[in-house]
Amino acid sequence: MSQEIFWLAATALMTAVFWIPYVLNRMAARGLMRTLGNPEENDAPHAAWAERSIKAHRNGIENFVIFAPLALSVVVLGNGDSLTATACMIYFFARLAHFVVYTAGIPGLRTICFTVGWIVQAVLALRVMGIM
Repeated sequence: MSQEIFWLAATALMTAVFWIPYVLNRMAARGLMRTLGNPEENDAPHAAWAERSIKAHRNGIENFVIFAPLALSVVVLGNGDSLTATACMIYFFARLAHFVVYTAGIPGLRTICFTVGWIVQAVLALRVMGIM
């Protein structure tokens, strides 16, 4: 398996579990049965960190749909090398850090983590297009 595919799968799995912290907060605030039921206007609110966690998860999904086809395209086209493998690894850790710092409410660092992930996407896109 290529490193790009490994880091793509790791990123998919990581993104797939980002819901756990905020659902645990929902259970603590609303109880198990209200959490399992349909949301209602009078439901207890999430903690502020859980609201940020929801937004971080959504952002991770939005960016995964850009990252995944780029990483797959690099592999399918046979354009993978140490640069693209390292870029995919960096993307994983940038997105993990983004989730953590967004949830913790650290705005400047959140933007840096996001930007690192965006740069990786740009590198992969340029490689797919044969520019880099």
